[in-house]
Formats: sequence, structure tokens, C-alpha cells
Amino acid sequence: MPKASPRPPTDRPLRRRAWPTALAALALLCATLFSGAGAPRPDADSTALDAAPQAAQVVRVAEFLAECPYSHRLPDDPIVFPGLPGASHMHSFFGSRVTNAHTDVTDLLGSSSTCAPAVDTSSYWVPTLYRDGQPVEPTGTTFYYLGEGVRDDVIQRIRPFPQGLRIVAGNAKSTGVNDPTSIARWSCLHHGEVNPSKDFVTCPAGSMLESYLDFPQCWDGRNLDSADHKSHMSYPVNGACPASHPVPVPKLRQVLRYPVSGSTQGLRLASGPGYTMHGDFFNAWPENELARRVTTCINAIVKCGADGNPS
Repeated sequence: MPKASPRPPTDRPLRRRAWPTALAALALLCATLFSGAGAPRPDADSTALDAAPQAAQVVRVAEFLAECPYSHRLPDDPIVFPGLPGASHMHSFFGSRVTNAHTDVTDLLGSSSTCAPAVDTSSYWVPTLYRDGQPVEPTGTTFYYLGEGVRDDVIQRIRPFPQGLRIVAGNAKSTGVNDPTSIARWSCLHHGEVNPSKDFVTCPAGSMLESYLDFPQCWDGRNLDSADHKSHMSYPVNGACPASHPVPVPKLRQVLRYPVSGSTQGLRLASGPGYTMHGDFFNAWPENELARRVTTCINAIVKCGADGNPS
């Protein structure tokens, strides 16, 4: 066949030669459409495909928090040694400004608080940290209320802490890093290359020493305290609360950041080595406000800020 010119003199020969190609293309299109492998319709499948990358970026976090700076120091513990001032090792208190050995929930409710939000008049305390005999107080003090650690269906059933609930997490009498009752972790701010430890860690210059401690999140549904200040609470098992402690409550996570870096020599807690780190919580949130935050942030699996609104 002679080579076609770039611009044929008439369109008839061109149409005659194009018919076989057009028919083949039409047949291919029909086969593709009927086989279900065609391009997605813009009003349906393409929308779903376009949305997929966005959905993959959604982060579901059940959380609200309170920022509660240091308030005061006392050798008191109204949970372990109620009514006995000076009976405890030294504690650093956060939140309510009135906490002492005689404090009960009535004292805490509506008291002055260091927390943001100020409506949280709960009391939080830990053994004081010392360096070379001098007390060192944390400059970062965040208390997270979380829904993590349990299945989604359990998160949706989490209830607010009952007013007046008292919890102790960790063990002031822990015997070492291999003691399973030692549950707090020490790490370095912005330096993940330093492995966390139950004892103090050496942080690079410019970093800060951090302490993380998770409180149990399953309540027995009856007692606001117990003889050992722990038995009325439990940690979850296999993503759910055990039958002995059937009521899921928020997981309280205590995160403290101390202006300490470099050698750990000279560091100690009032209770002893780093692995004796522990925390106490005495709940004095207003019932309605705590219930609102649990519903809005935790049950709905939404990340909220200190104001209790989605952030």
C-alpha cells in the first residue's frame, strides 16, 4: 500500500481505512466495561479512591488532659497516712493547693488549683526528686486521661471516675528494676535513642529527664479506696476489664519533665532509687464536667485539649 500523505486529498479513503480500527476499539471498550475493569465512575468509585489517602491519615485518639504545675512540698500523704502529718517521705504536690495529711474530698472540691483547667481541683503527688540533696521540681506536669489500652467497644463504655476515688500506682518499696511492681519509666525529652528504663537515665545536654506512669483503668464499682490503695483497681487484661473489676474508667497517665540532664550521680527520690517512682491521685473533678469530657473525648474517641473540646 502506498504511504499516506500527511494531508489526504479527500476524506473518503481515510474513513474507509479507519473503520477496522474504530470497530476494534469499540469492541475493546465494550469488553472492558462489561468485565468490570473499566475506569471508575466519577460520581462513585473515583470519589472513594480520592478519599482513601485522607482516611488513612485520620488519627483516632481518646484523650483529654490537665496541665497541673507544681504546688507545694510536704512530708504528708492523705491516702497512705491520712491524718498523720510528717509520717511520709517528702512529696511534691500538683493540682489542689490545699492538700495535706488531713485532706478529704470535701476539702479538695472547689479549692484553688494550679491546673489548667482550674475546674480540676484533684490532687496529684509523687515522691520529691533530689539532686545532691537539693529538691528538683518538674517544669512540665501533664496528666492525660486516655481511652487506650482497651478495645474500642470497651472505650465506648468508659465511665467517669467516681468523686473521691483514690489510686496509688507504682511501688515506693520496689526492690529493683526487675521488680514487676515497679512500673514507672524514665526517658529523655526529644531523645528517643536513649532507651527508657525503670531507673534514672543519662540525658544529653539540653534535654530533660522524663517520668511516665500509667494508673490502672478498671474499677471494682464499689470502693473508693482499699487497704493497700490498689486492690479496688486493676489493669486491663486482653483489652478488657476483668470480671473482678468490671467498670472501665479513663487511664490516667502522669508525665513529668524535670530540668535535669547529664550524669545520674546524685539523683534520688524521697522514696529511694528511680525504680521506686510512684504516683497518687485523689479525684476531685466536678462530676458533670468530668462526665462531659469522658463522653465528648473518650467515648467518642476524639483528641481533646485542656478545655475538654476537640483539638
